[in-house]
Amino acid sequence: MALVQKLLNLVLPPVSLFILSLALPILFIFRILNYILTSFSSENITRKVVLITGASSGIGEHLAYEYGRRGAFLVLVARREKSLKEVAKRAAELGSPDVLVVCADVSKPEDCQRFIDEAVSHFGRLDHLICNAGVTSGCKFEETNDITNFRPVMDVNFWGSIYPTYFAIPHLRRSKGKIVVNSSLAGSFPTPMLSLYGASKAAMENFYETLRVELAGEVKVTTVTPGFIDTEMTQGKHLSKEGSVKVEQEWKNTIIGAMPVMSAGACAKAIVNGACRGDRYLTVPSWYRVAFPFQFFCAELVAFWSRMDSRSTYNS
Repeated sequence: MALVQKLLNLVLPPVSLFILSLALPILFIFRILNYILTSFSSENITRKVVLITGASSGIGEHLAYEYGRRGAFLVLVARREKSLKEVAKRAAELGSPDVLVVCADVSKPEDCQRFIDEAVSHFGRLDHLICNAGVTSGCKFEETNDITNFRPVMDVNFWGSIYPTYFAIPHLRRSKGKIVVNSSLAGSFPTPMLSLYGASKAAMENFYETLRVELAGEVKVTTVTPGFIDTEMTQGKHLSKEGSVKVEQEWKNTIIGAMPVMSAGACAKAIVNGACRGDRYLTVPSWYRVAFPFQFFCAELVAFWSRMDSRSTYNS
């Protein structure tokens, strides 16, 4: 067995590189052609049913407006009823023929089952599930007062997407629908101060990558990796090391620094366009995609830059 392992170690790397050298150009051309074709055959979502979690503010709020402009029926889910109703009113004014508001906590499986059931009971179907609800943590891992304070990060970001997905799949399978999951670049890159947040997003990405294979085309999955978007998070709202939700300008400056921030409206438009095209992956803004090859081929360089950047902003 040891001899077999040594043989594989010797043979597989060069063979794999040879195969990749042939496959990558073909794959690149295929993706360009596929992008062009799907751009001309984008899904018409008029009068289709779209459920959005975390819809009371930020990206979720603007997703409601964007889907509303395109004439979709909406199911808006969040904990803040007053904000939800304001978003629902605006989405209806923009063109949504009917908006259902459901107050719920995505970290509770019984709430997730309830809002999926209410959506299907009200509209009779479900076409797009947008898993957007999220919360971020805001300190270095070793600085936390009590590690259990950060349970909500995984409960909301990971389980808060898994629960509604589980209850929605039978309905999405019937409608040949789509799942759109809002992840983060922090799920792929080392980001000091956001270790647990990034871990929750990495877990989400791995789960939906596997789910895409299991569903085998019956339900399409679009994984969105936004960069810095103008939301409550980039305005300084985070779960502090004490376990309480705070809004702090200093935290915002530490995390974002001088990086440009994209508007939530522009981000939402890009996400809806990508979902309607049936994109498997979407990075917003798109220029962030240049970072992925560096992470794959030069992980040490990315880690070094991230460490230096965090030191300069943290100590400024």
